[in-house]
Amino acid sequence: MRPAALDARRGVVRLHPEVLTALDLNPGDPVRLTGRRATAGIAARAEPGASRALLYADDLILGNLGVRDGGQITVTPAPVVAARRVTLAGPVEIIAAVSPEMLRLALLGKVVTAGDNVSLLPQDVVTESGVRALIQAARRSLANTVGYAWTSTLLTVTAVEPADAALVTMDTVVAWEGGQATHEPGSVTVQPPAAAASAAAPEEAPSVDDLPGLRTQAQELTELLDLGFHHSEVLSRLGTTVALGVLITGPAGSGKSALVRAVAAAVGARVTTVWAPEVAALTNNDAAARLRSAAAGVRSGGPAMLLVSDVEALAPREQPGPLATVFRQLIAEVVRAGAAVVCTTSRPESVDPTLRGPDLLAVQLAVALPDAAMRREQLAVLSRGMPLAEDVRLDDVASRTPGFVAADLAALTREAGVRAALRIRSSGAPDDAPPTVSMADFEAALEVVRPTSMAQSTLELAAVTLDDVGDMVEVKQMLTESVLWPLTYPDTFARLGVQPPRGVLLYGPPGCGKTFLVKAIAGTGKANVLSVKGAELLSKWVGDSERAVRELFRRAREAAPTLVFLDEVDALAPIRGQATDGGTTDRVVAALLTELDGVEDLRNVVVVGATNRPDLIDAALLRPGRLERLVYVPPPDAEARGEILRAASRGVPLADDVDLPSLASSLKGFSAADCSALVREAALAAMRESLEASSVTAAHVATARERVRPSLDPGQVAWLETYAEQQAAR
Repeated sequence: MRPAALDARRGVVRLHPEVLTALDLNPGDPVRLTGRRATAGIAARAEPGASRALLYADDLILGNLGVRDGGQITVTPAPVVAARRVTLAGPVEIIAAVSPEMLRLALLGKVVTAGDNVSLLPQDVVTESGVRALIQAARRSLANTVGYAWTSTLLTVTAVEPADAALVTMDTVVAWEGGQATHEPGSVTVQPPAAAASAAAPEEAPSVDDLPGLRTQAQELTELLDLGFHHSEVLSRLGTTVALGVLITGPAGSGKSALVRAVAAAVGARVTTVWAPEVAALTNNDAAARLRSAAAGVRSGGPAMLLVSDVEALAPREQPGPLATVFRQLIAEVVRAGAAVVCTTSRPESVDPTLRGPDLLAVQLAVALPDAAMRREQLAVLSRGMPLAEDVRLDDVASRTPGFVAADLAALTREAGVRAALRIRSSGAPDDAPPTVSMADFEAALEVVRPTSMAQSTLELAAVTLDDVGDMVEVKQMLTESVLWPLTYPDTFARLGVQPPRGVLLYGPPGCGKTFLVKAIAGTGKANVLSVKGAELLSKWVGDSERAVRELFRRAREAAPTLVFLDEVDALAPIRGQATDGGTTDRVVAALLTELDGVEDLRNVVVVGATNRPDLIDAALLRPGRLERLVYVPPPDAEARGEILRAASRGVPLADDVDLPSLASSLKGFSAADCSALVREAALAAMRESLEASSVTAAHVATARERVRPSLDPGQVAWLETYAEQQAAR
């Protein structure tokens, strides 16, 4: 038995196709697993070449079975039993943040067993296509409410009805132990106002003072609601009314719902909460009934507010259905009745624009991504109850968390506390010693907690800086001015009235360090990095490529300060009018031009493109305001090759007979990648000679020279040098 990272913590086990056939199983069927204890999972087909004798599972299933990797287990088919009710226990902070409806979507399609541990990671390996939209909504909402820690949280199944192991469906009643539960299937009840408020928001409303960064929005919303709820006679005398429909936009996890609850408590209004993805998952009749029930509770008297989270699920821009029509009608009715409707979304571009009509959500508030100063305030509030050590520098933590929202900072603070507890427990300190959270605990937490906005980042950053880049003094200076300064010192540019460069194009022969330079910039600067290869954004479906470009830059804005790296940009933005792909790349180029230099400002975002064919890139992309600075990354000369060899061999024990300057002068035609490969091959030659080797000698280097050949094409290098001279002469 071996754990498989592919299905980590999703309740999926993989078996050889012949084993599935022998057990009369199809992918997606439940199976009973018996080790030291019994559990259940969802069967899936193993990868080609898998062993017939092995079951591939993850660490969570191993723990539920009570066996180690390699242990013996028994696999048998299990009957498909739909769970009628599932009860779970978990950490207090998770119970307070995750509603039963959201929890049900996280468990949808999993087979759960009483006594097992389960994760919040949705089972999206063997699910129907119609359910995947709901699962994506659950992912966004979990990231919104819990932060990045939702991926590592474990819960315990305390009870399953009617059997010990059953499948979670949309009809399953999911409940927190001793707490809230989802609605019974098919039942829609109108609760009394007090009961509705307590059921919708059991957690204590935060204070506005505990929401740094949202005080301006809180003041606007408070003034609006206070005027509408408590001073309507003034409005009557003036012959006017106030619009109580509000749309709040902002990144996931930025505190939009917390803002609404805090303001509602300040103005004495009760809150009825509706999670839009959960309602949208019901049939149209049940969903409409659920919405009417919530609206009736809000209109039943007294200052009241209907809070709809992730509203794009109920009223999508693309193909809004009949449920969106019902939702719009209910908003209008609630607002006319004198109650308030507040909708939140982290994807305003996906919301039906008709919702923003004058009789619906007429007021829009935006929650911006916190800057370093705001993150410092939020960290101070979140760590207020923590005994911080004297070496903790919250300013430093704030500067190292670009792109973090309130939920991410809360997850970071919790992780630092956990690290402190583990450190204190392992140190054997006496119980009466005062515990503290040190800066080392925060640094350890920073290694595992990432901003929610960067969950889909594709660039694995190495621990390198520009100091690790051999030679290239002029190139590094230009990149520092064009990329690092705009991301690190935006205030200086604003003070001097200078618009920082939007983008930089790195061009040069293959293997000369363009991608390595970007990694070094990312390691040097305190900015997030989004990386895509040119062809990754292209799709054969009309509109998908342009949507991917918009989504990339939306994520970049949310995670600012951000460096967007477009590798092989010539494949993404070729010269328009020459492609034979039906106009896909032409539309992508237009989308790129709009994002780089359009109406919407691209603040604290720098785009870096890399190519070895600058002549194939559309000229409009290279003008000022876009990829305006062209930086030639030349092949290394003898001195530069020496610097590269020294940087590549920094951790390699070289013998005294290895003369790097002499070696560098003999490597004509070698690129930076070739030089690094030579050092690596020399170390491998030493290992081939003896696995006990303690150093790399000149003989090993000579052996490596026979294997590693120069890769630079003299014709291509000459053409690129001519192109660089022409650009410098302009």
